[in-house]
Amino acid sequence: MAPITYIEAIRQALWEEMESDERVFMIGQDIGTYGGAFRATAGMLDRFGPKRIIDSPISESAMVGTAIGAAMMGLRPVVEMQFIDFIACAWNQLFNFAGPNHYRWGQSVPLVVRGPSGGGVRGSNFHSQNPESVFQHGPGLKIVVPGTAADARGLLKSAIRDLNPVLFFEHKFLYRRPQLKQEMPEGDGLVPIGKANLARVGRDLSVVTYGAMLHVALEAAGRLEADGIDLEVLDLRTIKPLDEEAVLATVRKTGRAIVLTEEQITGSVAGDVSARIAEKAFAWLDSPVVRLCCPDTPIPYSPTLEDAYLPNVDKLVAKVRELASY
Repeated sequence: MAPITYIEAIRQALWEEMESDERVFMIGQDIGTYGGAFRATAGMLDRFGPKRIIDSPISESAMVGTAIGAAMMGLRPVVEMQFIDFIACAWNQLFNFAGPNHYRWGQSVPLVVRGPSGGGVRGSNFHSQNPESVFQHGPGLKIVVPGTAADARGLLKSAIRDLNPVLFFEHKFLYRRPQLKQEMPEGDGLVPIGKANLARVGRDLSVVTYGAMLHVALEAAGRLEADGIDLEVLDLRTIKPLDEEAVLATVRKTGRAIVLTEEQITGSVAGDVSARIAEKAFAWLDSPVVRLCCPDTPIPYSPTLEDAYLPNVDKLVAKVRELASY
């Protein structure tokens, strides 16, 4: 199989799950005739028809509410947010109902809400956010953030087959990067939810990350080789449930850790991961745990300001050098 892009891997996962399970359907804005804002559903209306590829009104609350009801009746809905920022409009349905519903009376809600997240594309505040940390406080919700094409395909398939509501964040900066094309594995290529991946083996310092920041970490690791600093890079892939065992294992090995995420630093996933490291691997640490995130401001539209706002290779290299000499 020829290598494919991140967005094509997502499209492939959706198509294959629609083919293999007639309970799967999709609902979202412009996903039918137009084929989706980023073309993830192109051609699917012709193949599967309007009963399974449903163009919705501009109401994220209605989309998610409809999907929850369908999931409770035995279907497998996939909701597409044009931009994941607008998932906030469906907060009540997801946080107060879909997530804790199984706890209430044993009713599963096999629902996926997917959409493009992240900055670096000059989309400003309403089209560039990373709201994953907002939802990690919600019992019953699973949160997945793939950083590679193969993981995007395998994790989306696992999410659609899961009995729980899964929030699936796709970084739009990764969608069509030709250098990130990958060959897909044979068969389903399922990737388990809740299992991190050791993306690079190293000895001196651990970078724990996910999504687009995975590639920032890997590029920084290549640059730091000239300094004799050997980074280990752990790709979480799933934020909730967190693969805490993998996090603690890499920190116990290297004794130093940077948690790198593209989100505002206060109340962040990075803060939660850092706290777990400090609580459960303190005896192995040779330096403080460092968070490298975004400042607590809206995401700027100005290219210059957005570049200053986002974590990047230069910022990570500087933090690594600082921590390595602690």
